[in-house]
Amino acid sequence: MLTATEATVDLSKDELLSLFRTMLVIRKCELELARSFQKGLIHGACHTYVGEEAIAAGVCAHLSNDDVVFSTHRGHGHALAKGVPAREVIAELFGRADGVSGGRGGSMHLFAPDVGLMGTSGIVGPCILQALGAAYSFKVLASDNVAVAFFGDGGSNNGAFHEGLNLASIFNLPVIFVCENNQFATEVAITDSGGNPNIAERAAAYNLPGVVVDGNDVFAVHTATAEAVERARSGGGATLLECTTYRTRPHAEGMGDFTYRTREDVDAWKQRCPIKALREYLIADGCAAPDELDAIDEEIADATTAAREFAEASEYPDPATASLHVYAATDRIVTEPGPNTTDRELSYMQATLEALTFEMAINPTIFVMGQGIGERGGNFATTTGLYDKYGPVRLCDTPICERGFVGLTTGAAMTGTRPIIDFMFGDFILDAVGEIINQIAKMQYMTSGALPVPILLRGCFGIGHSAATHHSGAYYPMYANFPGLRVVVPSNAYDAKGLFTHALRCNDPVIFLEHKELLSSKCPVPEEDYEIPFGKAAIVREGADVTVVAIARMVQLAGEAAAGLDAEGVRVELIDPRTISPLDTATILASVAKTGRLLIVDETFAPCGVGGEIAAQVVDQGFNDLDAPIKRLNGAHSPTPYSPTLEAAVVPSTEEIAAAIRDLMAE
Repeated sequence: MLTATEATVDLSKDELLSLFRTMLVIRKCELELARSFQKGLIHGACHTYVGEEAIAAGVCAHLSNDDVVFSTHRGHGHALAKGVPAREVIAELFGRADGVSGGRGGSMHLFAPDVGLMGTSGIVGPCILQALGAAYSFKVLASDNVAVAFFGDGGSNNGAFHEGLNLASIFNLPVIFVCENNQFATEVAITDSGGNPNIAERAAAYNLPGVVVDGNDVFAVHTATAEAVERARSGGGATLLECTTYRTRPHAEGMGDFTYRTREDVDAWKQRCPIKALREYLIADGCAAPDELDAIDEEIADATTAAREFAEASEYPDPATASLHVYAATDRIVTEPGPNTTDRELSYMQATLEALTFEMAINPTIFVMGQGIGERGGNFATTTGLYDKYGPVRLCDTPICERGFVGLTTGAAMTGTRPIIDFMFGDFILDAVGEIINQIAKMQYMTSGALPVPILLRGCFGIGHSAATHHSGAYYPMYANFPGLRVVVPSNAYDAKGLFTHALRCNDPVIFLEHKELLSSKCPVPEEDYEIPFGKAAIVREGADVTVVAIARMVQLAGEAAAGLDAEGVRVELIDPRTISPLDTATILASVAKTGRLLIVDETFAPCGVGGEIAAQVVDQGFNDLDAPIKRLNGAHSPTPYSPTLEAAVVPSTEEIAAAIRDLMAE
C-alpha cells in the first residue's frame, strides 16, 4: 500500500493549502447536507462522502476542466473537487432550479460538463464504461486528456468493472479507475462479496497496473494519481487505483448504521480523519500556522452556510419544464426528398453502406464498433471497405461484451464523438439494455440538454432462415416505449439510405433495426446524398377501401396481398410508418378518414405491441371515421422456433394478410 511515508511530498504551500481547502469544502458541504436532510429540505436519498475527502482532492488536483470525471451515487465530493460550486450541489439536493442539474437529478445525478464533471449515476457500474468512452473519444480526437471513473468496492464485483478493464487494456485507453474501497457495498462487507477482496490485484488479469493506496492519506493519493495521469497522457494506458478508506456516516442519511458494523470501528476510522491528518502535517512542517488554518476553516464554514441559504432561497423548477429535453433541440430543417426517379438499384445493405461511407468521409468524429466490422467488413457487409480507409480506431473490432462497448459509447458521445454500434442481431444487444434505457435514453434529459448522445445502434432482427429464437427477436415495441430513443425500422433500400443518413446527423440516440430478410432486396436508390426525416410515414400505395399499416418485411407481404386483391376490386392503401418512434399518426389518420377501415400487420407480438398503440391513437382521434372495428394481424405470441414448418406458422404470410383484409371488408 502506498502511504505518506512512501509518497513524495513535493508540493508548494499553495498546492498544499488547495488540497486542504478542497477537503474542507467537501466535509462542510456534506455535513450541511446531513443537517438539511434531517430538516426535511432534501426530498430523496443523500449519500455523503464524509471520511473519503482525500481521494477526491488528491485525484482531481491533477485534472483540468478538459479532463473528465464520471462518478457514482456517492459523488458530491467528486463534483466539489472538480469545481462545482457548493451552492449548486446543495440546491440540486433541495430540488431547486439553481441546482447543478436543474433539480432533475438530486443526490445521485450531478452533471457539470463545463468543469468536466460528466455525471454521477444511481446505477453501479456505468461510470466505468462511460469513462472508457470518453477516453476513446480522446483517442479518436487525438487529444492528451484523461478520463477518470470513481466507483466503490461494490462496483468492482459488477460486470462493468471486468468488461471495462478488459476494453481499457486492449484499446490502450487514457483512463484511470479509482476504486474507493470504503469496506462496504451498502451493508455488505467486501470480504463477503468478493472471491478476491484485493481489488487492485484484479488489474493483473487484464495486464494493467493495479496500485493499493491509503485513501485517507492525501499525499499517497496525490502521488499515485500523478503517476497514473502521466501514464495515461503519454500513451501508456490505464491504471487501477484501489484507495482504501471508510465512510464514517451511514450508506445514506436516515439509514440504520450499526447492524453490519460497530460503533467502535466507526470511531477508530474517525481518528484516521484525512483532514485532521493533513492539518497536523501542515502545522508540524511549518507550512501553516494553526490560526491560518482556523481562518480557512471559518471562511469555508461561512461560505457553506451562505451556499445553503442560497439553495433554500432558490425557486423550484417550473412544472411546465418537466418534459423538456427528452429529445435534442435542433434548428436543422430536413424535408423529405422529392420523387425517386433513378433507375440505379442497390440492395438494402449497399444503400446503408453508401450512406455510412459518405458520412465518415465528411465527419471525422464518427467511429464504428462491433464484432467483425473491421477488416472483415461486418457480418452483413455493413462496413465493407471502410477499414482500409480509416483503420482500427474508427473501425474497431470488439470482444463479445455488449454491455461494455455500448456503455463505452455513452461516454464517447458525451465527449464529442459520434459512435455507431453494429450489434449484428437484436437479441445480442439485450445484454446492454440497462445501458440503453438507464443511461443513453435519459442522458439528454438529466443534463437539461447540455449533453446530447448521438449514438446509432444498428442490427438485424426478424424471422426467417431457421435462425431460431436467439437470432430472430424484434424488440422495437419495447424500445419505442422509452422516452429519449428514436426507433427506425425501414422496409426497403431507398428508405434505409435516407433514414440512416438522418440517423448519422441527428443528436438523439437511434435504434436502427434492419430485417434480415430484406438485406439483399433491391430497389432504385439515388446516388446523391439525401435524408428522410424521422416521423414521416410513406404511402406505399394509394387506395380507397381499406388502410393497411405494415412494418418492415410485412410491407412487402402486404404489398403482394394488396396487388392480388386488386383483381377482386379491393383497393388497399398501404402505409409504412418507417419509424416507430416518432410515429406518424397523422398520415394514418388521414388514410383512415378516407377508407374507414384499418388493418395493422406486424410480425412482432400483439400484446403491448405497436399495433395496439396505433389502434389506440386512431380510436382516440379518428373514431368517427371508422366504419368497422380495427383489426390486427401479428406473429404468434411465442419464441421463434427453428424448424421451417414451425417458423412459418408463427409469422403472418401474404395469404393470411389477404384473408384478414377480406374479413375486414366484410365487417
